[in-house]
Amino acid sequence: MRQIWLILAGFLLIVSLTGLPPAVRAEAPGPTPDAKDHVLGKSDAPITIIEYGSLTCPHCAEFDSTTLPDVKKNWIETGKAKLVFRVFPLNELDVHAAMLATCVPEDHFFAFIDAVYQNQTTWMGAQDPKQALSGIARLAGVGEAKIKSCLTDKALEDAVVAQAFSAQKTYGVDSTPTFFINGVKMDPNGAQPYDVFAKQLSAAQKS
Repeated sequence: MRQIWLILAGFLLIVSLTGLPPAVRAEAPGPTPDAKDHVLGKSDAPITIIEYGSLTCPHCAEFDSTTLPDVKKNWIETGKAKLVFRVFPLNELDVHAAMLATCVPEDHFFAFIDAVYQNQTTWMGAQDPKQALSGIARLAGVGEAKIKSCLTDKALEDAVVAQAFSAQKTYGVDSTPTFFINGVKMDPNGAQPYDVFAKQLSAAQKS
């Protein structure tokens, strides 16, 4: 696992120093939901929010605790919008966490993501962060055999990293959290306060 995330980390470092390649900087269609996505909200909601988040990212945890609750209340639970969450790993521990997330039952996925963010400083500061993460997965209903199976699945590991490469190369994702609203990257991006988010969601609603 270490070798594959080092390749990704090196690629992201080059991007941060040199900028995105011309093909990415040019206008291109943004991401759209696919069958493999985890979706929070009604599938037919007219506004689609796609979030690329790192499970070790403090800004992502901040968004999850301060902005997302209001987005859920005012937009997702009312059927105006749905949220697609895609893990964008930035390090080896992120890859581990992303692989664990795939083990979680679909109806517990977002609760697992919330728990990971809400307890981020605790499990990241643990003597064995990976084992602490596995403990959160157990609370989400994942058995020991399933955890072991997921974490030793090389094809799954490759898929997690490939998704990050694809997001960077195709959509210019190079930091977390990155948001797209109906395929358009938020500007300003990142863990914005609710009023900024609501303004962009309202603009998407009118378009």
